[in-house]
Amino acid sequence: MRIFDPHIHMTSRTTDDYRAMYDAGVRALVEPSFWLGQPRTSPASFFDYFDALLGWEPFRASQYGIAHHCTLALNPKEANDPRCTPVLDALPRYLVKDSVVAVGEIGYDSMTPAEDHALAAQLQLAADHALPALVHTPHRDKLAGLQRTIDVIRESHLPPEFVVLDHLNETTVKAATDSGCWAGFSIYPDTKMDEDRMVTILQNHGTEKILVNSAADWGKSDPLKTRKVADAMLKAGFTEDDVDQVLWRNPVAFYGQSGRLQLDVLTPDPLHEGNSILRGGE
Repeated sequence: MRIFDPHIHMTSRTTDDYRAMYDAGVRALVEPSFWLGQPRTSPASFFDYFDALLGWEPFRASQYGIAHHCTLALNPKEANDPRCTPVLDALPRYLVKDSVVAVGEIGYDSMTPAEDHALAAQLQLAADHALPALVHTPHRDKLAGLQRTIDVIRESHLPPEFVVLDHLNETTVKAATDSGCWAGFSIYPDTKMDEDRMVTILQNHGTEKILVNSAADWGKSDPLKTRKVADAMLKAGFTEDDVDQVLWRNPVAFYGQSGRLQLDVLTPDPLHEGNSILRGGE
């Protein structure tokens, strides 16, 4: 079984997680830039973070046989902080990097005018760079936030097939699929979706244009949820080909629109900028 986790925050995970993911079948992932839990106070802190997603994390992943890509953006929560909004002006120099396969996470948190501006501006950046967009739907007022998001996407120059609407659930899946966008689902231990609910959605809506991710971060989450969805699908009667479509071919098709996916993991270098993943080196 081969698995592509299309949304996972490995900055928050340990190297033991990389090993466990590989053993579970994960061979590729996309790590979106996101809010780190503590507000950033300047654009420079974003740039250090972006550099880590472009350098250190791909190095860590390669040590465990996993291809690492990322998406970069000003996230919705920090779009409301004027100290952070200059990131929008600096993003173009990052969006040309080879391992950047989308603009994201963008979207809404509290549905403020500042978030309106950041979403529209970053959809335009995605269109300018011929990149897909990973869109975060809000945790509060999810259906209203989704409808507002779809309106902004329709007004943009980015085709809907270049957009994945993420963190969906049973109340939002129909509106998302009707929009022509891809539908993304985050599988969590206690919140968002679980694997059994995900199987029901797949039974009701099919396997086309659906992405399933673990979105594992610094909270209570599980980087093996993609494998658990695969196992639940097989138990429910889906075929191995169905599983491969949802957990491999779909994310390859979506992020492949960037023209930048590199799924072959080369022999890893022993060091990244002089550093090993082992304290003190070998």
